[in-house]
Amino acid sequence: MLVPALENVFDMFRTDWMEMLQGILNSLELLLAGVLIGLALGTMLGLICGWKQKLKEVFYPIANVLAPIPSVVFAPYVIAIMPTFRSASVVVILLGIFWPTFLKTIISVESIDRNIIDLALTLKFSDTAMIFQVLLPYTWPGMIKGLKVTLTTAVMMLTFAEMMGSTVGMGYYIVNYNTYGNYTKVIAGIMVVALVVTGLSVAVTYIQKKVIKWKNY
Repeated sequence: MLVPALENVFDMFRTDWMEMLQGILNSLELLLAGVLIGLALGTMLGLICGWKQKLKEVFYPIANVLAPIPSVVFAPYVIAIMPTFRSASVVVILLGIFWPTFLKTIISVESIDRNIIDLALTLKFSDTAMIFQVLLPYTWPGMIKGLKVTLTTAVMMLTFAEMMGSTVGMGYYIVNYNTYGNYTKVIAGIMVVALVVTGLSVAVTYIQKKVIKWKNY
């Protein structure tokens, strides 16, 4: 029972493909929402704080403390206070993506060649122009390069959140059948998560090659 035959596990893809597909689509919807919002907020606020020294002095120490903390630690509380489980899942992913992205963006701004900054100041760039025309293009390749790790981490956080109270999704499929002791479906669910992570990794690699053509991955 604990170590089901592989042919039985693979047969679950035939009998449960509709339930699995529904779970994958639901999970990907929440995953993309959390990742995109987290990346956008983390990058933009990181650029602003990285450029403004006073803001950096205030928020950098906070980010330095919160970034290493796994967002799954906050999952029980977030699920309790959010109006719906779907919104709670997005917030859990957002927290896990935002703080590392925010911190990394500030560090990237600090590492930019000072000659580039001096040239932009000589041309009298405004703060908005500096952020969008100088700092953002400089940090963008690094963000794209780290997207593979970001998505893998987000899948882990989402799966954990779904195991705590969802009624649909990849994590729910695993924990639901684990409750009933159906380890054939549990292992099939684990394989589904692995396949989704692999598919996302392949997609990100393709995006990296297209977006950052001068990098060799």
